[in-house]
Amino acid sequence: MQTTSTKQKILDEALTLFSEKGYANVYVSDIADKVGIKAPSLYKHYKSKQAIFNAIIEEMNNRFLEQAKALNITGNDAQADAAIYKEIGEEALVQLGQNLFAYFLHDDYVRRFRKMLTIEQFRDVELGRIYARQYVDDPLAYQGMMFGMMVAQGVLVTDNIPVMTIHFYAPIYMLLTICDREPQREAEAMKMLVEHIRKFNELYGRKY
Repeated sequence: MQTTSTKQKILDEALTLFSEKGYANVYVSDIADKVGIKAPSLYKHYKSKQAIFNAIIEEMNNRFLEQAKALNITGNDAQADAAIYKEIGEEALVQLGQNLFAYFLHDDYVRRFRKMLTIEQFRDVELGRIYARQYVDDPLAYQGMMFGMMVAQGVLVTDNIPVMTIHFYAPIYMLLTICDREPQREAEAMKMLVEHIRKFNELYGRKY
């Protein structure tokens, strides 16, 4: 039990340091100091700083899947989620959108990770690739696949699924970054999110 607790504390303290100082400026000894252990003890849990970083990504993705499950979606199975979205009405969709937005905005683990990658994407080529995959490529691929299935089923109507996908996702991520910089604008952003989801349904002809 103690091992699990220590491993979790290593990830938490490392993420805090990465988000405050930048990935390149943090050393294993810095993480060990924050955890309250010696560097050799830390290596018993993680072989390198890269291993810690990889574990942080895995932890963050697992947390998202748990949240998705709590909201009765999978979050990573486009076919299953397309079937779920097909059956829910606009009000339920709006509520789901608000819940997911609030999760990404307020979950401290997710927020710190996003802050770190937002900054580090300009300093480190590999972290830039991870940023693009985490916040652009993977979300667009998942949503594009899901929307494609919904178009095939007649739930949504478009002749350009990639553009429709960007129409849906880009404003949501923009609102999230606005709130990251200016937390006091959350109510404004949430109102705009609701209007965005309703307008998306209107434009793309969602059937209920």
